[in-house]
Amino acid sequence: MRITYHLTEEDYLHFNLFHLKNSKAGRHALAIQRYLTPIMFIAIAFLFSSINDIPILFMLIPFAIMAIIWFLFYPKYFYHTVKRNAKKMLKEGKNDGIVGKHEMTLSEEGISDHHSTGETKVNWSGIQEFKEDSDYFYFYNSSVSSYIIPKRAIKDENELIAFVQLNYSK
Repeated sequence: MRITYHLTEEDYLHFNLFHLKNSKAGRHALAIQRYLTPIMFIAIAFLFSSINDIPILFMLIPFAIMAIIWFLFYPKYFYHTVKRNAKKMLKEGKNDGIVGKHEMTLSEEGISDHHSTGETKVNWSGIQEFKEDSDYFYFYNSSVSSYIIPKRAIKDENELIAFVQLNYSK
């Protein structure tokens, strides 16, 4: 099976967000930052109240409001920061092997990806996970990198899924 497509910067950024949202480490980092910071806000309110001899209610109200705002809006900020940093890293150097034209061949042996800077090959045994979302297929060749195939490049998604199920067994 041969698939030709153009991988854009947006495709790559989408993968980074997908990976972060679906990785144990990414979810853990978000949870720690989302829950621990509001707890610290409340603790600071109690600390300031006891140090300055101010009624706790006067300190608790503004810090509780900050804690609620943080809890509600932090995930959006977190993902925006990840996306911004991934964009910066893409702009740092040449990324022709990541973004640009790809011609991927899926065979009984594995995956071969031809792009402007060369070719990469991996046997099916080198694919650690196969995942998909509404717009992409991901063939993870390590815990943090993947062959990204946009679904817009696939004529028949069911044919690809059947091919993968037949050849990839994990």
